Amino acid sequence: MTTDEPWLSATQQQVWRRWVAVTGELPARLNRELQATSGLSLSDYDVLVALSEAMDSRLRAGDLATALAWERSRLSHHVRRMVGRDLLAREECADDGRGAWVVLTPTGRDAIAQAAPGHARLVRELVFDDLDDADLAVLDRVLGIALDRTRGRE
Repeated sequence: MTTDEPWLSATQQQVWRRWVAVTGELPARLNRELQATSGLSLSDYDVLVALSEAMDSRLRAGDLATALAWERSRLSHHVRRMVGRDLLAREECADDGRGAWVVLTPTGRDAIAQAAPGHARLVRELVFDDLDDADLAVLDRVLGIALDRTRGRE
């Protein structure tokens, strides 16, 4: 469905503007709720989730940056702040003196365990409660296509 026309159709424009609004407002709402209920930011939460799902609750800093689609400098600054709050630790990589591991601490594990149920309830409420299985299948397909194209895997 490729065209040389540079402008979006009226329907495409409506969908695009809703997409832009959702991608701005949803993370802001999730961030506010996490801050209020757990003291974590959405970025903190994303880091904690990635590490809690990793083997031995640790990832190389570069791999964590890639997993989060963050610039390395952003990750470095954010990890430093989270280390200061005892949510994470940095450990030198024995087989590569230039690399470092980012490791989930017991405090970080407790923080994600406390925050996750409320966060999941809010995501379900804001995004999924009014969708049936057919809606979910379409949404999954559409997001998969957009993600693949964004990542250059058409």
